[in-house]
Amino acid sequence: MNTSQQDLLHLLEERGFVHQITDRDGLGKALSSGPLTAYLGFDATADSLHVGHLQGLMLMRWMQRAGHNILLLIGGATTRIGDPSFRDSSRPVLNDAQIAHNMSGIAKVFSAYLEVGDNDGSAKVVDNADWLDGLGYLSFLNTVGRHFSINRLLTFDAVRNRLDREHSLSFEEFGYTLLQAYDFVELAHRHGCTLQLGGADQWANIINGVELSRRQGGPQLYGLTMPLLTTSDGKKMGKSAQGAVWLNGDKLPAFDFWQFWRNCDDRDVGRFLALFTELPMDEVRRLSALEGAELNQAKIVLANEATRLCHGEAAQRDAEKAARELFGQGEQSGAVPSIIVSRADLQAGLSLTDLLVNAELQSSRSAVRRLADGGGLRLNDKVVQDPDALLTQEVEGGRLSLGKKRHFHIVIQD
Repeated sequence: MNTSQQDLLHLLEERGFVHQITDRDGLGKALSSGPLTAYLGFDATADSLHVGHLQGLMLMRWMQRAGHNILLLIGGATTRIGDPSFRDSSRPVLNDAQIAHNMSGIAKVFSAYLEVGDNDGSAKVVDNADWLDGLGYLSFLNTVGRHFSINRLLTFDAVRNRLDREHSLSFEEFGYTLLQAYDFVELAHRHGCTLQLGGADQWANIINGVELSRRQGGPQLYGLTMPLLTTSDGKKMGKSAQGAVWLNGDKLPAFDFWQFWRNCDDRDVGRFLALFTELPMDEVRRLSALEGAELNQAKIVLANEATRLCHGEAAQRDAEKAARELFGQGEQSGAVPSIIVSRADLQAGLSLTDLLVNAELQSSRSAVRRLADGGGLRLNDKVVQDPDALLTQEVEGGRLSLGKKRHFHIVIQD
C-alpha cells in the first residue's frame, strides 16, 4: 500500500471514504507537506466496536500506511454525556466502572487495523478524561463558551431535529458539541493534531473545533467526514438480523463475521470491496462487475479479505472452510455458531418457537410460525411443521437452519 501523499486524498475519494472536507485544497497541501496528525473519536458506549465503525478504522489504516500519525480518542469523559447527534433520546448513563470496561474492550480491536504503541509512527490511544475531568466550569465558559452563540447552535440539524420532534434535549447533551470542539483544540495543543475524522453526522461538531482554534488564534485545523453508511436494503451498517456485527471475536465468532460479508446484498459488493478491503481498485471494479452466480465469488473474496483484516488469516481460513463444509453438506465445524440450550429449560418444556425468540433470532413467536409456514425452518435438514412442539434431548448436536443462509449448531448445557 505505497500511496504517495499527492495521491492519498484522491485514493480516499475514489474508494468512497470522503463525504465533506472543510478545506479540500488546504488539506491536500497539508497532506503533501509532511506527516500530519489525525484523530477519530469513539465514545465508550459498548465494550466492542462494530462494523459501523470499520469505515473509520480503514480510513485511518490508509492514512497511517501513507506515513501520517493517528490518534485514537476514546471519550472516557464525554461517554458520560453521550453525543446527541441525530438521536431522539438520551443515551443510557454509564458509571465509571462500565466506561472503563468498555474502553478496554474497544482498545483491543485497534491493533488489528493499525500499528498501535509508543513507537514513532504508531497510533496512540488517548482519553479525553485526561483534560476534561480537571476542567473547571467557569474556565470552560470563559475559554470555549464565549466563542459560540446559542442562536448558531440551535441551527444545527442534530439539535433542531430533536427539538422539532419535541424530544427532550438536556443542557448536558446540548454542550456536547463544545466539548468535542475543545477536544480538537486540546489535541492540536498536546499532539500537533490538525485533522479530525468523523461520520457525516459529526460535521457540525468538527466545524466547531476548526472555528474554535481560529478564534483562539490557534493553528489551521481541518475536518473530513465519511458518508453515513446504510446497506442497500436500508439497514444501518453494523446491524444484522441477529444484532450488532461486533469486531471483537469474544462478542461475535469469526465465522459469523465472515457470513455477514458473504451474505451482503448484491448491490453492496462493489462499495464494500472498495471500503473494507485493500484490493486495488481495478480488481474491485472487476469483481463488482461480475453477475449472477459469479458474483458469489466476489462476495467470498470480500468475506475473506474483511475477516483476514479483523480476525487474522488463520481465523479467515477456518471460517471459509467451515462455510464450505456446512453448505457442502459435509461434517459440521466448530466454527459454525451455536445456540446454547439449558438442559433445565429443555426438561421444563421448550419449543423451537421459545428457543428462537429467547435467543433473539426471531422478533416474535408469530415470526417463527411464519418462517415455518413458508418452509424456511429446518432441523437437521428436515422442514419443521410445528415449531411449537416441545423439543427433546435428541436435538443435542443438531443443525438448525433459518432460511438458506442462517445455520446454527444446537448445544445443550447443564
